[in-house]
Amino acid sequence: MHKVWLADDDEAIRIVLEESLKDAGFDIKTFETATDLIETLENEKPDLILTDVQMPGMHGYDLLKHINNNFSDLPVIIMTAFADMQAAIDSYGSGAFEYIPKPFDLNETIQIIKRALEKKPSTKGLKSAPKTDIIGKAQSMQIVFRAIGKLSNTNATVLVQGESGTGKELIAKSLHKNSPRHDMPFIALNMADIPKELVESELFGHEKGAFTGAVDRRLGRFEQANGGTLFLDEIGDMPLDSQTRLLRVLSNKEFYRVGGDKPIKVDVRIIAATHQNLHNLVSQTKFREDLFYRLNVIKVDMPPLRERAEDIELLAKYFLKQNSDSLGEELRVLSKESIEVLRKYKWPGNVRQLENTCYWLTLMSPTQNVQPVDLPNEIIQSEPYENTDTSWEDGFSLWLKNLIEGNENQLLATINPKIEKILIKLVLEKTNGKKSEAADILGLGRNTLAKKIKELGI
Repeated sequence: MHKVWLADDDEAIRIVLEESLKDAGFDIKTFETATDLIETLENEKPDLILTDVQMPGMHGYDLLKHINNNFSDLPVIIMTAFADMQAAIDSYGSGAFEYIPKPFDLNETIQIIKRALEKKPSTKGLKSAPKTDIIGKAQSMQIVFRAIGKLSNTNATVLVQGESGTGKELIAKSLHKNSPRHDMPFIALNMADIPKELVESELFGHEKGAFTGAVDRRLGRFEQANGGTLFLDEIGDMPLDSQTRLLRVLSNKEFYRVGGDKPIKVDVRIIAATHQNLHNLVSQTKFREDLFYRLNVIKVDMPPLRERAEDIELLAKYFLKQNSDSLGEELRVLSKESIEVLRKYKWPGNVRQLENTCYWLTLMSPTQNVQPVDLPNEIIQSEPYENTDTSWEDGFSLWLKNLIEGNENQLLATINPKIEKILIKLVLEKTNGKKSEAADILGLGRNTLAKKIKELGI
């Protein structure tokens, strides 16, 4: 029986997790503080540690550091109610096996513990992570945070996909800052802003006299980013002939300047971004299939703001405070009615548009307490956004996609208990808790149903 130790100052969470983990077959021991856990480590050792971050006395990350330094083969899982990108980066970057935002799903937590016990990874600590301005509490953003956290301290090629204004460049910068290349250049280039005839010169540079107007040698973005990261925004707008040269550089790590005859070696990490569906562009022969697979090593999907309405108040407060500090203006505060109007707006420009709106409010709102009438006309006069996607199949597909994009393993072991739990609960509601009738509807034996009810914690 695997020994699992839990450190959390919240008694309710300790009780719930202790009961659930015991039912799942674990030998569980709980601690109110990280200090108590470390003292017990002097005499015995568990197979896994599950710890909260915010606790009296020793911080959860300090506990993780202690484990890194003294028990490098002991997997640690971090739990936190303060779920943002920084928490994910700090957790994974410090060597945690997994990062679980609260509130958490008990079945999912048990599956994560089982995976950690199977893999028994090294939790050797890595460099501390710099701060990031990317915030959000929506489930779709938690998936992004976990992906970015897992990618910290790597050189993996990443494709960031999302609508304009969702924050793709912020993701790229965060990936760079938390990579082994963090002290080397980060060079950004938007392919949509470059005339087709100048793309190769921008990317690879040119020699003096290579074409009319080339009065001096010029280093391209690849050479400028050597040793660091090159962020290619709107990669879907890159011309096909330039795609061929880019693929060659990614394969051989060398290129020729325009008009040059000597190969130039470079070591550059590529992070690409697009608002377009590259797979569709491939099928339309507008994007090279081999380049698509070279770039699409790991994909991060940025959700549009209209689909993470719970983050709008959080983001607006952040931007208003930022503008108040930088402009020396009185801090604007959104009324509940104004927040509701903002939550129902479509936000075609996504987070960037919200940021601009908060800047406008800081300068133009007549009062400190912002009412709906004080909002810009395009927001007040717009039709409320309604999510018309009512298909349960589409919702289920999105949930499955999020699990897959979050690099979950043992998917069936994660999915099946969730589906069974929902189905059994609904049937029990229909039969007013009568297990015999529920078993008949489900096509199960009564003893089998009773066993599943206990296993699933219904």
